[in-house]
Amino acid sequence: MRDAFVRALTEVAGRDDRVVFLTGDLGFRLFDDFAARFPGRFWNVGVAEATMASVAAGLALEGKKPFVYSIVPFVTMRCFEQVRNDICYHEADVVLVGVGGGYAYGLNGPTHHGVEDIALMRALPNMKVVCPADPLEASAAVHALARERGPAYLRLGRAGEPRIHETPPDFRLGKALVLREGSDLALLSCGPIAAVGLEAAERLAGAGVSVRVVSMPTVKPLDTECVLEAAERFRAVATLEEHTTLGGFGSAVAEVLAEAGIRIPFRRFGTADRFCSLCGDQTTLRRANGLDAEGLSTALLELLR
Repeated sequence: MRDAFVRALTEVAGRDDRVVFLTGDLGFRLFDDFAARFPGRFWNVGVAEATMASVAAGLALEGKKPFVYSIVPFVTMRCFEQVRNDICYHEADVVLVGVGGGYAYGLNGPTHHGVEDIALMRALPNMKVVCPADPLEASAAVHALARERGPAYLRLGRAGEPRIHETPPDFRLGKALVLREGSDLALLSCGPIAAVGLEAAERLAGAGVSVRVVSMPTVKPLDTECVLEAAERFRAVATLEEHTTLGGFGSAVAEVLAEAGIRIPFRRFGTADRFCSLCGDQTTLRRANGLDAEGLSTALLELLR
């Protein structure tokens, strides 16, 4: 997904000289081509993320289109005050790019786990929150955000995420993408963990349960029409995200259902409300939170009973 992001960023920078790139001491080889092609538009700000956010806000207010890149906790949590006061308050045209959402940096421990960022970013006025499910969605998201104005947060996986779409999707900010049709339950997913949702749906198909799997790459603005349609058409609705269930994508969907007065079997699948002290890779930590295909399919069956 990182490679898709870099290719798309290089493409948009080639046709829009307002696009500049700031990194917090990360991705040197990854961005070599960008730096070589646009030497006056690439800055390594160092391990100084708060400064990086403020510099980006200043560049945006001078007419530039900054993309600001770091690992999820460092581009959202460490510089939260600067993102809020310098970028969002001024509606600065800045795209924050967080790499390694969820447990992608699992082996680095809780300091590098990105499981509270969606809740933080969606709470900020003027901020858009975009979480693509695969490299093709990530590439489309970069092009879409390059055309948009105002603050945005783009949450990426780390590397090696499988392609879910066979061809470039009809990606539009605020619109869901149906990955698999079904008739019993709607599973609304956010981010690369959609691949686990598809695997769980395949398992349940073998048990005679038909699951519709949807990628919702835009948490804010949310495709409320898709949520309400799912509640109307299916026996149950569930959400799936590699993020705490508190305040994230599942909470956004729950708010839509509650405010519409809809009562339907509903469950949010995400990470537990605790720091994950278990040492392991992303697969291990997902499994520990019931976010693997086996655990998810079992829980979805229980939701339908």
